[in-house]
Amino acid sequence: MRRREFITLLGGAVTAWSARARGQPGVGMRLIGVLLPIAKDDPEYQPWLTAFRQTLQELGWVDGRNMRMDIHWATANHAEIRKHAAELVALAPDVILAHGASTVGPLLQATRTVPIVFPITGDPVGAGFVDSLARPGGNVTGFMTFEYSMSGKWVELLKQIAPGVARAAVIRDAGSPTGMASFGVIQAMAPSLKVEVTPVNMPNAGEIERVVTAFAQSPNGGLIVTASGPAFVNRDLIIALAARHKLPAVYFERSFVAAGGLVSYGPDFSALYRKAAGYVDRILKGEKPADLPVQAPTKYETVINLKTAKALGLTVPQAWLAATDEVIE
Repeated sequence: MRRREFITLLGGAVTAWSARARGQPGVGMRLIGVLLPIAKDDPEYQPWLTAFRQTLQELGWVDGRNMRMDIHWATANHAEIRKHAAELVALAPDVILAHGASTVGPLLQATRTVPIVFPITGDPVGAGFVDSLARPGGNVTGFMTFEYSMSGKWVELLKQIAPGVARAAVIRDAGSPTGMASFGVIQAMAPSLKVEVTPVNMPNAGEIERVVTAFAQSPNGGLIVTASGPAFVNRDLIIALAARHKLPAVYFERSFVAAGGLVSYGPDFSALYRKAAGYVDRILKGEKPADLPVQAPTKYETVINLKTAKALGLTVPQAWLAATDEVIE
């Protein structure tokens, strides 16, 4: 071998070794990006990520062996999310897992070619992420958290668990189509249950506290917390306000009840992350997001916190408890 050829070969080997040493994907190594709108290592997201990783491993994708996962914890700050979205796209990942509309939107501003899978979002058609549920048509697909019709179940559940409720403050994200549409369904259902509903927007924590505190000054009130990213960010505040003002509250996701909320009705987020892993697997094997239909949950679960019910002076019928998916003592 000539000296020049040897040096060229050696240089290439060193470059390849350096890339691997820096954790960059090498030959056969696939890169999965993850963009989350929450602070690093938020405890509520850990079970969902664990479900995602485990399902990928069951499908043959092992971190460090044939794929690498690059997780970006972007917090709920819009500027930070946009920054992390641009940085993640610049890494040229094979596919990106993006939680919710707050991350999918910025990613689509950064790329129309890198495949994106959302495990959770409200209305991907209304948000402009996909052309239709059956045929997404672009570089994005994934799983919805609910269909709008089930929003009416939250009012029914509130009335069942607290029959004396005649007024409900509906905490929503007015800046998203999901928040507006959910409130529309709740508003249509409420009169048949003799409940008067009032929208509460979530521009910031101070406004939530001010409006809920004012609402609680009159009797027979309750809360309905609709699905949104801001609701997660302000979860502890909302739960504390409900407890302070003795307001029975219905939430859209289990973690609120685990943290002290009264009752929730919604999909199993861990199950949605497992399904998202299935889509990531199919994309890594050559399928296109445009051809993978957006799917809605097939099952919703009811979770109740009995300690919270007791603190509110509510008696939960045994028959109702027997039909509940999970009871937190």
